[in-house]
Amino acid sequence: MSKPAHLAAVLALLTSALALAAAPSPLAARVGESTQLYVRNGALALQRGKSTEAVQHYSTALSDRSLADDRRATILNDRGVAYVRIGRTREAIEDFNKAVELFPEYAATYNNRGNLLLALGLPGEALKDFDRAIVLAPGYAAAYNNRAGAMMQIGKPEKAIRDFTQAVTLLPAAAAPLAGRGRAHLKLDRPHAAIRDFSRAVGSDTRFASGYRNRAKAKLRVGHFNEAIEDLSRAIAFDVSNAEAYMLRGNAYMSAGQLEAAIADFSRFVELRPKDARGFEARGLAQTMAEVHETAFIDLNRAIELNPRSAVAFAYRGYAYIRSGQLEIANSDIQTATKLDAGNAEVLWAKAAADEARGNAEAAVKAYSKALDTKPGFKRALDAMARLGVPEAVEGDRIVEGLGTAGWFVVTNRGRFFAVNRQLPKVRVPLEMMGEGKPRLLSWEEKQRPFRQIGVLTYHSGVIEGPKGPEEMEQAAIIDLRTSSVVAIEPHRLGKKVAGWTWSQNGSVTIASVDGVTDQFQLRQGVSDAALAARKARRRGNRRRASGPAWAPWANDGGFGFAQPNKSRRNRKYRKRRRKQKTIFELLFN
Repeated sequence: MSKPAHLAAVLALLTSALALAAAPSPLAARVGESTQLYVRNGALALQRGKSTEAVQHYSTALSDRSLADDRRATILNDRGVAYVRIGRTREAIEDFNKAVELFPEYAATYNNRGNLLLALGLPGEALKDFDRAIVLAPGYAAAYNNRAGAMMQIGKPEKAIRDFTQAVTLLPAAAAPLAGRGRAHLKLDRPHAAIRDFSRAVGSDTRFASGYRNRAKAKLRVGHFNEAIEDLSRAIAFDVSNAEAYMLRGNAYMSAGQLEAAIADFSRFVELRPKDARGFEARGLAQTMAEVHETAFIDLNRAIELNPRSAVAFAYRGYAYIRSGQLEIANSDIQTATKLDAGNAEVLWAKAAADEARGNAEAAVKAYSKALDTKPGFKRALDAMARLGVPEAVEGDRIVEGLGTAGWFVVTNRGRFFAVNRQLPKVRVPLEMMGEGKPRLLSWEEKQRPFRQIGVLTYHSGVIEGPKGPEEMEQAAIIDLRTSSVVAIEPHRLGKKVAGWTWSQNGSVTIASVDGVTDQFQLRQGVSDAALAARKARRRGNRRRASGPAWAPWANDGGFGFAQPNKSRRNRKYRKRRRKQKTIFELLFN
Protein backbone atom coordinates (compact mmCIF):
# COMPACT_ATOMS: atom_id res chain seq x y z
CA MET A 1 0.00 0.00 0.00
CA SER A 2 1.39 3.45 -0.94
CA LYS A 3 2.09 6.00 1.78
CA PRO A 4 -0.86 8.31 0.88
CA ALA A 5 -3.24 5.36 0.75
CA HIS A 6 -1.91 4.05 4.06
CA LEU A 7 -2.33 7.47 5.65
CA ALA A 8 -5.88 7.74 4.35
CA ALA A 9 -6.72 4.32 5.77
CA VAL A 10 -5.32 5.21 9.19
CA LEU A 11 -7.12 8.55 9.18
CA ALA A 12 -10.38 6.80 8.40
CA LEU A 13 -9.88 4.60 11.46
CA LEU A 14 -8.80 7.64 13.44
CA THR A 15 -11.94 9.56 12.66
CA SER A 16 -14.28 6.76 13.65
CA ALA A 17 -12.38 6.19 16.89
CA LEU A 18 -12.32 9.86 17.73
CA ALA A 19 -16.04 10.10 17.35
CA LEU A 20 -16.38 7.74 20.31
CA ALA A 21 -14.42 10.09 22.49
CA ALA A 22 -15.91 13.41 21.50
CA ALA A 23 -18.68 13.59 24.12
CA PRO A 24 -18.23 15.85 27.17
CA SER A 25 -16.80 14.20 30.27
CA PRO A 26 -19.09 13.50 33.21
CA LEU A 27 -16.32 14.96 35.37
CA ALA A 28 -16.81 18.38 33.89
CA ALA A 29 -17.53 21.28 36.23
CA ARG A 30 -20.66 23.34 36.05
CA VAL A 31 -20.41 26.17 33.49
CA GLY A 32 -22.56 29.06 32.40
CA GLU A 33 -25.64 28.46 30.26
CA SER A 34 -24.24 30.28 27.22
CA THR A 35 -21.02 28.24 27.34
CA GLN A 36 -23.03 25.03 27.68
CA LEU A 37 -25.03 26.05 24.62
CA TYR A 38 -21.87 26.55 22.54
CA VAL A 39 -20.55 23.17 23.68
CA ARG A 40 -23.81 21.44 22.78
CA ASN A 41 -23.91 23.16 19.40
CA GLY A 42 -20.30 22.12 18.79
CA ALA A 43 -21.06 18.48 19.63
CA LEU A 44 -24.14 18.55 17.37
CA ALA A 45 -22.14 20.04 14.47
CA LEU A 46 -19.44 17.41 14.97
CA GLN A 47 -22.02 14.62 14.83
CA ARG A 48 -23.44 16.07 11.60
CA GLY A 49 -20.02 16.25 9.95
CA LYS A 50 -19.82 20.04 10.11
CA SER A 51 -16.37 20.11 11.65
CA THR A 52 -15.49 23.73 10.77
CA GLU A 53 -18.67 24.91 12.46
CA ALA A 54 -17.84 22.71 15.46
CA VAL A 55 -14.42 24.39 15.78
CA GLN A 56 -16.09 27.81 15.91
CA HIS A 57 -18.53 26.75 18.64
CA TYR A 58 -15.82 25.10 20.75
CA SER A 59 -13.52 28.13 20.34
CA THR A 60 -16.26 30.44 21.60
CA ALA A 61 -16.90 28.16 24.58
CA LEU A 62 -13.17 28.15 25.43
CA SER A 63 -13.17 31.94 25.68
CA ASP A 64 -15.04 31.52 28.98
CA ARG A 65 -12.26 32.17 31.55
CA SER A 66 -14.36 30.69 34.38
CA LEU A 67 -14.01 27.14 32.99
CA ALA A 68 -12.46 24.62 35.36
CA ASP A 69 -9.39 22.76 34.07
CA ASP A 70 -11.16 19.44 33.61
CA ARG A 71 -14.00 21.05 31.68
CA ARG A 72 -11.61 23.08 29.52
CA ALA A 73 -9.69 19.88 28.78
CA THR A 74 -12.76 18.03 27.50
CA ILE A 75 -13.66 20.92 25.19
CA LEU A 76 -10.08 21.09 23.90
CA ASN A 77 -10.25 17.34 23.23
CA ASP A 78 -13.44 17.74 21.23
CA ARG A 79 -12.05 20.68 19.27
CA GLY A 80 -8.98 18.57 18.54
CA VAL A 81 -11.30 15.94 17.06
CA ALA A 82 -12.87 18.59 14.83
CA TYR A 83 -9.44 19.86 13.75
CA VAL A 84 -8.38 16.36 12.74
CA ARG A 85 -11.46 15.95 10.58
CA ILE A 86 -10.69 19.09 8.59
CA GLY A 87 -7.02 18.19 8.24
CA ARG A 88 -5.54 20.77 10.62
CA THR A 89 -3.27 18.33 12.42
CA ARG A 90 -0.96 20.89 14.01
CA GLU A 91 -3.85 22.63 15.80
CA ALA A 92 -5.25 19.22 16.80
CA ILE A 93 -1.94 18.17 18.41
CA GLU A 94 -1.78 21.47 20.29
CA ASP A 95 -5.31 20.98 21.63
CA PHE A 96 -4.63 17.37 22.71
CA ASN A 97 -1.35 18.39 24.40
CA LYS A 98 -3.05 21.19 26.30
CA ALA A 99 -5.93 18.90 27.30
CA VAL A 100 -3.50 16.30 28.71
CA GLU A 101 -1.69 19.03 30.64
CA LEU A 102 -4.93 20.32 32.19
CA PHE A 103 -6.55 16.95 32.86
CA PRO A 104 -3.99 14.10 32.94
CA GLU A 105 -6.63 11.50 33.89
CA TYR A 106 -8.78 11.93 30.78
CA ALA A 107 -8.27 8.67 28.80
CA ALA A 108 -10.04 9.85 25.63
CA THR A 109 -7.44 12.53 24.93
CA TYR A 110 -4.59 10.02 25.07
CA ASN A 111 -6.48 7.72 22.71
CA ASN A 112 -7.18 10.55 20.27
CA ARG A 113 -3.66 11.92 20.31
CA GLY A 114 -2.36 8.39 19.84
CA ASN A 115 -4.57 7.96 16.78
CA LEU A 116 -3.28 11.18 15.26
CA LEU A 117 0.34 10.20 15.90
CA LEU A 118 -0.39 6.84 14.30
CA ALA A 119 -1.79 8.56 11.24
CA LEU A 120 1.32 10.72 11.05
CA GLY A 121 3.56 7.66 10.96
CA LEU A 122 4.73 7.72 14.59
CA PRO A 123 3.52 4.34 15.92
CA GLY A 124 6.09 4.22 18.74
CA GLU A 125 4.84 7.51 20.21
CA ALA A 126 1.24 6.46 19.59
CA LEU A 127 1.74 3.26 21.62
CA LYS A 128 2.69 5.30 24.70
CA ASP A 129 -0.60 7.20 24.49
CA PHE A 130 -2.68 4.05 23.98
CA ASP A 131 -0.94 2.40 26.93
CA ARG A 132 -1.81 5.37 29.11
CA ALA A 133 -5.44 5.40 27.92
CA ILE A 134 -5.83 1.72 28.80
CA VAL A 135 -4.27 2.19 32.26
CA LEU A 136 -6.75 5.00 32.97
CA ALA A 137 -9.72 3.16 31.43
CA PRO A 138 -9.21 -0.66 31.31
CA GLY A 139 -12.55 -1.12 29.56
CA TYR A 140 -11.79 1.33 26.74
CA ALA A 141 -12.42 -0.83 23.63
CA ALA A 142 -11.36 1.87 21.14
CA ALA A 143 -7.95 2.21 22.81
CA TYR A 144 -7.33 -1.56 22.53
CA ASN A 145 -8.39 -1.47 18.89
CA ASN A 146 -6.12 1.44 18.11
CA ARG A 147 -3.16 0.04 20.03
CA ALA A 148 -3.56 -3.10 17.93
CA GLY A 149 -3.37 -0.90 14.82
CA ALA A 150 -0.08 0.51 16.08
CA MET A 151 1.21 -3.03 16.68
CA MET A 152 0.36 -3.85 13.08
CA GLN A 153 2.34 -0.83 11.89
CA ILE A 154 5.47 -1.88 13.75
CA GLY A 155 5.21 -5.46 12.51
CA LYS A 156 3.85 -7.26 15.59
CA PRO A 157 0.63 -8.94 14.36
CA GLU A 158 0.55 -11.54 17.17
CA LYS A 159 0.44 -8.80 19.82
CA ALA A 160 -2.09 -6.95 17.67
CA ILE A 161 -4.38 -9.99 17.76
CA ARG A 162 -4.42 -9.94 21.57
CA ASP A 163 -5.56 -6.30 21.62
CA PHE A 164 -8.07 -6.79 18.81
CA THR A 165 -9.47 -9.76 20.73
CA GLN A 166 -9.82 -7.64 23.87
CA ALA A 167 -11.67 -4.98 21.85
CA VAL A 168 -13.95 -7.68 20.39
CA THR A 169 -14.65 -8.98 23.91
CA LEU A 170 -15.64 -5.48 25.06
CA LEU A 171 -17.62 -4.64 21.89
CA PRO A 172 -18.69 -7.96 20.28
CA ALA A 173 -20.81 -6.31 17.60
CA ALA A 174 -18.23 -3.74 16.47
CA ALA A 175 -16.98 -4.40 12.94
CA ALA A 176 -13.65 -2.50 13.20
CA PRO A 177 -11.79 -4.75 15.69
CA LEU A 178 -13.07 -7.90 13.96
CA ALA A 179 -11.79 -6.63 10.62
CA GLY A 180 -8.51 -5.58 12.26
CA ARG A 181 -8.00 -9.04 13.71
CA GLY A 182 -8.80 -10.53 10.31
CA ARG A 183 -6.03 -8.42 8.73
CA ALA A 184 -3.61 -9.62 11.43
CA HIS A 185 -4.53 -13.26 10.77
CA LEU A 186 -3.99 -12.68 7.05
CA LYS A 187 -0.58 -11.15 7.80
CA LEU A 188 0.29 -14.32 9.73
CA ASP A 189 -0.85 -16.54 6.82
CA ARG A 190 -4.06 -17.70 8.48
CA PRO A 191 -6.55 -17.02 5.69
CA HIS A 192 -9.31 -19.27 7.07
CA ALA A 193 -9.14 -17.54 10.46
CA ALA A 194 -9.19 -14.22 8.61
CA ILE A 195 -12.26 -15.23 6.61
CA ARG A 196 -14.04 -16.05 9.86
CA ASP A 197 -13.35 -12.62 11.35
CA PHE A 198 -14.21 -10.73 8.17
CA SER A 199 -17.47 -12.69 7.94
CA ARG A 200 -18.38 -11.58 11.46
CA ALA A 201 -17.43 -8.00 10.58
CA VAL A 202 -19.70 -7.84 7.52
CA GLY A 203 -22.39 -9.59 9.53
CA SER A 204 -22.23 -6.71 12.04
CA ASP A 205 -22.18 -4.10 9.28
CA THR A 206 -23.64 -5.38 6.03
CA ARG A 207 -22.47 -2.25 4.16
CA PHE A 208 -18.85 -2.63 5.31
CA ALA A 209 -17.16 -2.37 1.91
CA SER A 210 -13.58 -2.80 3.15
CA GLY A 211 -14.71 -5.87 5.12
CA TYR A 212 -15.90 -7.52 1.91
CA ARG A 213 -12.69 -6.49 0.10
CA ASN A 214 -10.50 -7.98 2.82
CA ARG A 215 -12.54 -11.17 2.96
CA ALA A 216 -12.09 -11.46 -0.79
CA LYS A 217 -8.30 -11.16 -0.34
CA ALA A 218 -8.41 -14.05 2.13
CA LYS A 219 -10.61 -16.13 -0.17
CA LEU A 220 -8.23 -15.53 -3.06
CA ARG A 221 -5.44 -16.82 -0.83
CA VAL A 222 -7.27 -20.16 -0.39
CA GLY A 223 -8.38 -20.44 -4.01
CA HIS A 224 -12.09 -19.64 -3.50
CA PHE A 225 -12.18 -17.43 -6.59
CA ASN A 226 -15.92 -17.33 -7.24
CA GLU A 227 -16.66 -16.47 -3.61
CA ALA A 228 -14.04 -13.71 -3.79
CA ILE A 229 -15.74 -12.32 -6.89
CA GLU A 230 -19.07 -12.24 -5.02
CA ASP A 231 -17.51 -10.36 -2.11
CA LEU A 232 -15.82 -7.85 -4.37
CA SER A 233 -19.06 -7.27 -6.24
CA ARG A 234 -20.70 -6.42 -2.91
CA ALA A 235 -17.82 -4.11 -2.00
CA ILE A 236 -18.15 -2.32 -5.34
CA ALA A 237 -21.91 -1.96 -4.89
CA PHE A 238 -21.27 -0.05 -1.64
CA ASP A 239 -18.24 1.86 -2.92
CA VAL A 240 -18.43 2.17 -6.70
CA SER A 241 -15.40 4.46 -7.02
CA ASN A 242 -12.93 2.27 -5.12
CA ALA A 243 -10.26 1.47 -7.68
CA GLU A 244 -8.58 -1.23 -5.59
CA ALA A 245 -11.79 -3.29 -5.53
CA TYR A 246 -11.81 -3.38 -9.34
CA MET A 247 -8.14 -4.39 -9.38
CA LEU A 248 -8.81 -7.21 -6.91
CA ARG A 249 -11.90 -8.42 -8.75
CA GLY A 250 -10.01 -8.31 -12.04
CA ASN A 251 -7.32 -10.55 -10.55
CA ALA A 252 -10.01 -12.87 -9.18
CA TYR A 253 -11.65 -13.09 -12.62
CA MET A 254 -8.27 -13.83 -14.18
CA SER A 255 -7.59 -16.61 -11.65
CA ALA A 256 -11.02 -18.05 -12.44
CA GLY A 257 -10.25 -17.99 -16.17
CA GLN A 258 -12.79 -15.25 -16.97
CA LEU A 259 -10.47 -13.03 -18.99
CA GLU A 260 -13.10 -10.80 -20.62
CA ALA A 261 -14.54 -9.84 -17.22
CA ALA A 262 -11.00 -9.30 -15.89
CA ILE A 263 -10.16 -6.92 -18.74
CA ALA A 264 -13.36 -4.95 -18.05
CA ASP A 265 -12.44 -4.50 -14.38
CA PHE A 266 -8.87 -3.48 -15.17
CA SER A 267 -10.27 -0.96 -17.65
CA ARG A 268 -12.42 0.51 -14.91
CA PHE A 269 -9.32 0.76 -12.71
CA VAL A 270 -7.55 2.64 -15.52
CA GLU A 271 -10.50 5.04 -15.78
CA LEU A 272 -10.32 5.79 -12.06
CA ARG A 273 -6.51 5.97 -11.90
CA PRO A 274 -5.17 6.82 -15.37
CA LYS A 275 -1.69 7.61 -14.01
CA ASP A 276 -1.30 4.33 -12.08
CA ALA A 277 0.89 1.91 -14.05
CA ARG A 278 -0.61 -1.12 -12.27
CA GLY A 279 -3.86 -0.85 -14.23
CA PHE A 280 -2.06 -1.02 -17.57
CA GLU A 281 0.18 -3.83 -16.30
CA ALA A 282 -2.77 -5.97 -15.21
CA ARG A 283 -4.85 -5.28 -18.32
CA GLY A 284 -1.83 -5.97 -20.53
CA LEU A 285 -1.29 -9.35 -18.86
CA ALA A 286 -4.97 -10.29 -19.18
CA GLN A 287 -4.96 -9.32 -22.86
CA THR A 288 -1.81 -11.39 -23.38
CA MET A 289 -3.52 -14.42 -21.90
CA ALA A 290 -6.54 -13.73 -24.10
CA GLU A 291 -4.20 -13.66 -27.13
CA VAL A 292 -5.00 -10.01 -27.86
CA HIS A 293 -1.35 -9.19 -28.39
CA GLU A 294 -1.55 -5.83 -30.16
CA THR A 295 -3.53 -4.09 -27.43
CA ALA A 296 -1.53 -5.95 -24.76
CA PHE A 297 1.69 -4.35 -25.98
CA ILE A 298 0.04 -0.91 -26.08
CA ASP A 299 -0.94 -1.27 -22.42
CA LEU A 300 2.40 -2.67 -21.29
CA ASN A 301 4.33 0.04 -23.13
CA ARG A 302 2.14 2.63 -21.43
CA ALA A 303 2.82 1.02 -18.03
CA ILE A 304 6.58 1.34 -18.63
CA GLU A 305 6.15 4.98 -19.69
CA LEU A 306 4.31 5.73 -16.44
CA ASN A 307 6.77 3.80 -14.27
CA PRO A 308 10.09 3.03 -16.00
CA ARG A 309 11.33 1.25 -12.86
CA SER A 310 8.41 -1.20 -12.66
CA ALA A 311 9.90 -4.69 -12.68
CA VAL A 312 6.40 -6.13 -13.07
CA ALA A 313 5.72 -4.14 -16.26
CA PHE A 314 8.93 -5.42 -17.90
CA ALA A 315 8.20 -8.97 -16.70
CA TYR A 316 4.69 -8.89 -18.16
CA ARG A 317 5.92 -7.44 -21.45
CA GLY A 318 8.56 -10.16 -21.55
CA TYR A 319 5.82 -12.74 -21.08
CA ALA A 320 3.80 -11.10 -23.87
CA TYR A 321 6.80 -11.45 -26.19
CA ILE A 322 7.04 -15.14 -25.22
CA ARG A 323 3.38 -15.70 -26.05
CA SER A 324 3.81 -13.93 -29.40
CA GLY A 325 6.84 -16.06 -30.30
CA GLN A 326 9.54 -13.38 -29.84
CA LEU A 327 11.73 -15.14 -27.32
CA GLU A 328 14.93 -13.08 -27.82
CA ILE A 329 13.16 -9.78 -27.18
CA ALA A 330 11.42 -11.42 -24.22
CA ASN A 331 14.77 -12.31 -22.67
CA SER A 332 15.87 -8.66 -22.82
CA ASP A 333 12.76 -7.47 -20.94
CA ILE A 334 13.01 -10.24 -18.34
CA GLN A 335 16.68 -9.40 -17.73
CA THR A 336 15.68 -5.77 -17.15
CA ALA A 337 12.94 -6.88 -14.75
CA THR A 338 15.44 -9.07 -12.87
CA LYS A 339 17.87 -6.15 -12.48
CA LEU A 340 15.06 -3.99 -11.09
CA ASP A 341 13.68 -6.57 -8.61
CA ALA A 342 15.15 -10.06 -8.76
CA GLY A 343 13.08 -11.36 -5.83
CA ASN A 344 9.66 -10.29 -7.14
CA ALA A 345 7.28 -13.25 -7.59
CA GLU A 346 5.96 -11.95 -10.93
CA VAL A 347 9.50 -11.52 -12.23
CA LEU A 348 10.45 -15.04 -11.15
CA TRP A 349 7.29 -16.37 -12.83
CA ALA A 350 8.13 -14.61 -16.11
CA LYS A 351 11.73 -15.88 -15.94
CA ALA A 352 10.39 -19.42 -15.40
CA ALA A 353 8.05 -19.01 -18.37
CA ALA A 354 11.04 -18.04 -20.53
CA ASP A 355 12.98 -21.11 -19.32
CA GLU A 356 9.97 -23.27 -20.09
CA ALA A 357 9.68 -21.77 -23.58
CA ARG A 358 13.35 -22.63 -24.22
CA GLY A 359 12.70 -26.23 -23.15
CA ASN A 360 14.71 -25.95 -19.93
CA ALA A 361 12.17 -27.59 -17.63
CA GLU A 362 14.59 -27.98 -14.72
CA ALA A 363 15.40 -24.25 -14.60
CA ALA A 364 11.71 -23.43 -15.03
CA VAL A 365 10.72 -25.57 -12.04
CA LYS A 366 13.37 -23.88 -9.87
CA ALA A 367 12.14 -20.40 -10.84
CA TYR A 368 8.47 -21.32 -10.34
CA SER A 369 9.39 -22.77 -6.95
CA LYS A 370 11.15 -19.53 -5.96
CA ALA A 371 8.07 -17.58 -7.05
CA LEU A 372 5.99 -19.75 -4.73
CA ASP A 373 8.46 -19.15 -1.91
CA THR A 374 7.90 -15.44 -2.33
CA LYS A 375 4.16 -15.63 -2.95
CA PRO A 376 2.52 -18.77 -1.44
CA GLY A 377 -0.48 -20.00 -3.40
CA PHE A 378 0.58 -18.11 -6.57
CA LYS A 379 -1.90 -19.70 -8.98
CA ARG A 380 -0.05 -19.09 -12.26
CA ALA A 381 3.08 -20.67 -10.79
CA LEU A 382 1.10 -23.59 -9.36
CA ASP A 383 -0.59 -24.20 -12.72
CA ALA A 384 2.79 -24.15 -14.45
CA MET A 385 4.29 -26.61 -11.96
CA ALA A 386 1.38 -28.98 -12.49
CA ARG A 387 1.78 -28.59 -16.27
CA LEU A 388 5.42 -29.60 -15.93
CA GLY A 389 4.45 -32.63 -13.89
CA VAL A 390 5.78 -31.28 -10.58
CA PRO A 391 2.77 -30.49 -8.39
CA GLU A 392 3.36 -28.11 -5.51
CA ALA A 393 2.16 -30.85 -3.16
CA VAL A 394 5.35 -32.77 -3.86
CA GLU A 395 8.02 -30.21 -4.69
CA GLY A 396 9.81 -29.23 -1.50
CA ASP A 397 7.66 -31.33 0.88
CA ARG A 398 9.43 -32.75 3.92
CA ILE A 399 7.59 -35.23 6.14
CA VAL A 400 7.56 -34.44 9.88
CA GLU A 401 7.52 -37.81 11.59
CA GLY A 402 5.22 -38.70 14.47
CA LEU A 403 2.54 -36.07 13.85
CA GLY A 404 0.10 -37.96 11.62
CA THR A 405 -3.06 -40.04 12.13
CA ALA A 406 -5.39 -42.34 10.18
CA GLY A 407 -3.46 -42.25 6.88
CA TRP A 408 -2.70 -38.54 7.15
CA PHE A 409 0.76 -37.15 7.78
CA VAL A 410 2.25 -33.69 8.30
CA VAL A 411 4.69 -32.14 5.82
CA THR A 412 6.52 -28.85 5.94
CA ASN A 413 7.07 -26.78 2.80
CA ARG A 414 8.43 -23.24 2.55
CA GLY A 415 8.07 -22.74 6.28
CA ARG A 416 4.41 -23.81 6.34
CA PHE A 417 2.73 -27.00 7.59
CA PHE A 418 0.29 -29.10 5.56
CA ALA A 419 -1.68 -32.31 6.09
CA VAL A 420 -1.56 -34.74 3.15
CA ASN A 421 -2.89 -38.23 2.48
CA ARG A 422 -1.49 -40.61 -0.16
CA GLN A 423 -5.00 -41.95 -0.80
CA LEU A 424 -6.21 -38.40 -1.52
CA PRO A 425 -3.37 -36.94 -3.64
CA LYS A 426 -5.24 -33.77 -4.61
CA VAL A 427 -6.16 -32.81 -1.04
CA ARG A 428 -3.76 -30.49 0.75
CA VAL A 429 -4.83 -29.01 4.07
CA PRO A 430 -2.98 -25.89 5.31
CA LEU A 431 -2.50 -26.35 9.06
CA GLU A 432 -3.00 -22.83 10.36
CA MET A 433 -1.22 -22.52 13.70
CA MET A 434 -2.82 -20.24 16.27
CA GLY A 435 -0.08 -20.51 18.89
CA GLU A 436 3.32 -21.91 19.74
CA GLY A 437 4.33 -25.46 18.82
CA LYS A 438 3.99 -27.87 15.90
CA PRO A 439 0.71 -29.19 14.48
CA ARG A 440 -0.32 -32.68 15.51
CA LEU A 441 -3.11 -34.49 13.69
CA LEU A 442 -5.71 -35.88 16.08
CA SER A 443 -8.61 -37.48 14.20
CA TRP A 444 -10.13 -38.02 10.78
CA GLU A 445 -13.79 -38.67 10.06
CA GLU A 446 -15.59 -39.13 6.75
CA LYS A 447 -19.26 -38.26 7.00
CA GLN A 448 -22.14 -40.33 5.66
CA ARG A 449 -24.99 -39.08 3.53
CA PRO A 450 -26.17 -36.45 3.07
CA PHE A 451 -22.57 -35.39 3.72
CA ARG A 452 -20.91 -38.17 1.78
CA GLN A 453 -17.40 -37.11 0.67
CA ILE A 454 -17.20 -34.49 3.40
CA GLY A 455 -14.40 -35.11 5.89
CA VAL A 456 -13.32 -33.46 9.14
CA LEU A 457 -9.66 -33.42 10.16
CA THR A 458 -8.89 -32.17 13.69
CA TYR A 459 -5.43 -31.08 14.71
CA HIS A 460 -3.54 -29.45 17.57
CA SER A 461 -2.92 -25.84 16.52
CA GLY A 462 -0.61 -24.62 19.28
CA VAL A 463 -0.60 -23.26 22.81
CA ILE A 464 -2.09 -19.81 23.25
CA GLU A 465 -2.25 -17.44 26.20
CA GLY A 466 -5.69 -17.64 27.79
CA PRO A 467 -7.22 -15.61 30.63
CA LYS A 468 -5.92 -18.15 33.18
CA GLY A 469 -2.63 -18.98 31.50
CA PRO A 470 -1.48 -21.14 28.55
CA GLU A 471 -4.19 -23.25 26.87
CA GLU A 472 -3.97 -25.85 24.13
CA MET A 473 -6.05 -25.19 21.04
CA GLU A 474 -7.49 -27.60 18.50
CA GLN A 475 -8.94 -26.75 15.11
CA ALA A 476 -11.01 -28.74 12.66
CA ALA A 477 -10.68 -28.54 8.89
CA ILE A 478 -13.86 -29.26 6.90
CA ILE A 479 -12.80 -30.85 3.60
CA ASP A 480 -14.87 -31.39 0.46
CA LEU A 481 -13.34 -34.51 -1.09
CA ARG A 482 -15.23 -34.08 -4.36
CA THR A 483 -13.49 -30.78 -5.11
CA SER A 484 -10.36 -31.49 -3.02
CA SER A 485 -10.86 -28.17 -1.25
CA VAL A 486 -10.87 -26.97 2.35
CA VAL A 487 -14.26 -25.40 3.06
CA ALA A 488 -13.31 -23.89 6.42
CA ILE A 489 -11.04 -24.27 9.44
CA GLU A 490 -12.93 -23.87 12.70
CA PRO A 491 -11.81 -23.58 16.37
CA HIS A 492 -12.78 -26.90 17.95
CA ARG A 493 -11.27 -26.96 21.43
CA LEU A 494 -9.68 -24.37 23.71
CA GLY A 495 -8.64 -25.67 27.09
CA LYS A 496 -11.72 -27.42 28.48
CA LYS A 497 -14.16 -25.75 26.09
CA VAL A 498 -15.28 -27.88 23.13
CA ALA A 499 -17.26 -26.72 20.10
CA GLY A 500 -20.73 -28.12 19.41
CA TRP A 501 -21.29 -29.55 15.91
CA THR A 502 -24.80 -30.04 14.51
CA TRP A 503 -25.05 -31.92 11.22
CA SER A 504 -28.45 -31.34 9.66
CA GLN A 505 -30.18 -33.55 7.11
CA ASN A 506 -30.71 -30.46 4.97
CA GLY A 507 -27.02 -30.54 4.11
CA SER A 508 -25.76 -27.87 6.52
CA VAL A 509 -23.49 -27.97 9.54
CA THR A 510 -23.76 -25.53 12.44
CA ILE A 511 -20.74 -25.04 14.69
CA ALA A 512 -21.04 -23.41 18.10
CA SER A 513 -17.39 -22.54 18.46
CA VAL A 514 -15.29 -22.28 21.62
CA ASP A 515 -15.10 -18.50 21.28
CA GLY A 516 -18.85 -18.08 21.51
CA VAL A 517 -19.43 -17.59 17.79
CA THR A 518 -21.78 -19.78 15.78
CA ASP A 519 -20.93 -20.49 12.14
CA GLN A 520 -23.05 -22.30 9.58
CA PHE A 521 -22.02 -23.87 6.28
CA GLN A 522 -24.26 -25.28 3.56
CA LEU A 523 -22.19 -28.23 2.40
CA ARG A 524 -24.71 -30.13 0.34
CA GLN A 525 -27.97 -29.40 -1.38
CA GLY A 526 -30.57 -31.26 0.57
CA VAL A 527 -34.07 -31.30 1.89
CA SER A 528 -35.34 -29.61 5.02
CA ASP A 529 -35.53 -31.48 8.29
CA ALA A 530 -39.32 -31.20 8.23
CA ALA A 531 -39.54 -32.58 4.73
CA LEU A 532 -37.20 -35.40 5.65
CA ALA A 533 -39.33 -36.29 8.69
CA ALA A 534 -42.43 -36.37 6.49
CA ARG A 535 -40.61 -38.58 4.01
CA LYS A 536 -39.62 -41.01 6.74
CA ALA A 537 -43.21 -41.12 7.97
CA ARG A 538 -44.41 -41.96 4.48
CA ARG A 539 -41.82 -44.73 4.24
CA ARG A 540 -42.99 -46.24 7.51
CA GLY A 541 -46.54 -46.15 6.24
CA ASN A 542 -45.51 -47.83 2.99
CA ARG A 543 -43.77 -50.59 4.90
CA ARG A 544 -46.94 -51.35 6.84
CA ARG A 545 -49.04 -51.51 3.65
CA ALA A 546 -46.52 -53.36 1.53
CA SER A 547 -46.93 -57.01 0.66
CA GLY A 548 -44.70 -59.30 -1.35
CA PRO A 549 -42.16 -57.97 -3.77
CA ALA A 550 -44.12 -54.87 -4.75
CA TRP A 551 -42.42 -52.77 -2.03
CA ALA A 552 -38.87 -51.55 -2.55
CA PRO A 553 -36.75 -49.76 0.08
CA TRP A 554 -35.55 -46.87 -2.01
CA ALA A 555 -36.44 -43.19 -2.00
CA ASN A 556 -35.52 -40.13 -3.93
CA ASP A 557 -33.04 -38.28 -1.74
CA GLY A 558 -33.21 -35.16 -3.84
CA GLY A 559 -30.01 -33.44 -4.71
CA PHE A 560 -27.61 -36.10 -3.48
CA GLY A 561 -27.43 -38.25 -6.57
CA PHE A 562 -28.48 -41.55 -5.04
CA ALA A 563 -29.32 -44.09 -7.71
CA GLN A 564 -32.91 -45.03 -8.29
CA PRO A 565 -34.13 -48.29 -9.74
CA ASN A 566 -35.31 -48.55 -13.28
CA LYS A 567 -39.06 -49.00 -13.51
CA SER A 568 -40.23 -51.66 -15.89
CA ARG A 569 -42.54 -50.86 -18.76
CA ARG A 570 -45.14 -53.21 -17.25
CA ASN A 571 -45.18 -51.30 -13.99
CA ARG A 572 -45.43 -47.98 -15.83
CA LYS A 573 -48.42 -49.22 -17.81
CA TYR A 574 -50.04 -50.56 -14.67
CA ARG A 575 -49.73 -47.21 -12.95
CA LYS A 576 -51.10 -45.49 -16.01
CA ARG A 577 -54.17 -47.77 -16.18
CA ARG A 578 -54.90 -47.61 -12.45
CA ARG A 579 -57.77 -45.21 -11.79
CA LYS A 580 -57.31 -42.48 -9.26
CA GLN A 581 -59.53 -42.96 -6.20
CA LYS A 582 -62.29 -40.35 -5.90
CA THR A 583 -62.29 -37.94 -3.03
CA ILE A 584 -65.36 -37.52 -0.72
CA PHE A 585 -65.97 -34.16 -2.46
CA GLU A 586 -66.16 -35.85 -5.87
CA LEU A 587 -68.47 -38.59 -4.55
CA LEU A 588 -70.97 -36.09 -3.13
CA PHE A 589 -71.01 -33.40 -5.80
CA ASN A 590 -70.10 -35.14 -9.09
